[in-house]
Amino acid sequence: MSDNGHLSKALSDRHIQFIALGGAIGASLFVGSGQGISMAGPGILLAFLIAGAAVYLMSRAMGEMILANPDSPTFAALVDRYVGRWAGFVSGWSYWLIWALVGVLEATAIGLVCKYWYPGLPQWIPALTALLLLYAINRLAVRLFGEFEFWLTSIKIVTIVILIVGGAAMAALHLGPDGQEADIANLWNDGGFFPFGLAGCLAALPLAVFAFGGTELLGVTAAETADPRRSIPRAVNGVIFRILFFYIGSLAVIMMVANWRSLSPDISPFVLVFERAGFAYAAAVVNFVVLTAIVSSLNSGIFATGRMLYSLALLGDAPAPLAYLDRRQLPANGINLSMVVMLAGVSFNYIFPEQVFGFLVSVVAALLLLTWSLIIFAHLRFRRTGESDAGFAMPFFPWSNRLALGFYAGIAALLCLDPGSRATVYSFAVWVTIISLAYVVRHWRGKIQE
Repeated sequence: MSDNGHLSKALSDRHIQFIALGGAIGASLFVGSGQGISMAGPGILLAFLIAGAAVYLMSRAMGEMILANPDSPTFAALVDRYVGRWAGFVSGWSYWLIWALVGVLEATAIGLVCKYWYPGLPQWIPALTALLLLYAINRLAVRLFGEFEFWLTSIKIVTIVILIVGGAAMAALHLGPDGQEADIANLWNDGGFFPFGLAGCLAALPLAVFAFGGTELLGVTAAETADPRRSIPRAVNGVIFRILFFYIGSLAVIMMVANWRSLSPDISPFVLVFERAGFAYAAAVVNFVVLTAIVSSLNSGIFATGRMLYSLALLGDAPAPLAYLDRRQLPANGINLSMVVMLAGVSFNYIFPEQVFGFLVSVVAALLLLTWSLIIFAHLRFRRTGESDAGFAMPFFPWSNRLALGFYAGIAALLCLDPGSRATVYSFAVWVTIISLAYVVRHWRGKIQE
């Protein structure tokens, strides 16, 4: 199929629900939650609740725009339409960069996780193997991508449900080692619910916000959804339930089972809970679940980068060949180019195996804030056009938009004030400068050709 075709409508309601679930439940819940608990204690629950509310508002804004524009290839096209050409250009290329970097990041993480079973294995080997396998899946059919995400997400969901049910039973029955019994009172018995005060909760907010990175992936899958009017509202409205049950529920149970001070920021708290519940191979099981979560994220990254390049090409913001669709209605050239970039990133695992991980995290963090802010702002402009879908309107508009934008600005301010986040701020400033210059050059060349 040539570049004047349309993306496949092969993703079912089941696929969309689980892609949304997978986007909201990343490896950070299984691995990074220990760090958040060490920063805020039980106050981490409030940090996740506040951050989750802000991400939910972004999802609602995006969902309303998608239903009014169901054939829009990505949310970047919506930003382009309602905010302006520069904003669409910046949001599209920034989101492509997010997932290209996440692809490298997750491939790196796969190499690190596999060291649990194979300590002597060079980390670039499993990273490269995973990338090639997921590339093949994404090039075969979009439905295969959806099925793969469905089963990967199912593993995460089953693990969290077991933890919540088992941990809640332990707390109700006061099970555990002598003097360290599980109890709901563990949430406030050691320093209160906010042992570090409001400062601890604020310090954990950036971590909580970035844990929800991937929720906006719905704005990339919509054009390939068989029934967006049914699937999108269900997936978006389910965000708040996922936040309450999977994040708030699992973290609360973890801190009921074990005193929060006993949890190491360097070890997954899921391991401790499963060990106290009597699972003989708790560390191995959790490590496997973490691996599936990382593979899921990498799979989503390959999917998202290809679609974003396709969308940018349709807008004239990327080379025209990237708008090509193959006979399976897949953006083949976009997927291929993104894969080349990710493979180049994997080479850094061979050259700099210790340094690559931390740097990429800092860049992705700032770009996510930019993306979410542009989606919210685009929705403000969208509502002025009168195109709103009354059946799925943003609640409390426009105050909800302003509240979300204010929250994202606050997180950005926290990052700017944190000396440890200077690399994030500098990297973000450099990227916005480069991509803005690229827009000016492309716009200028377009004017000359006209």
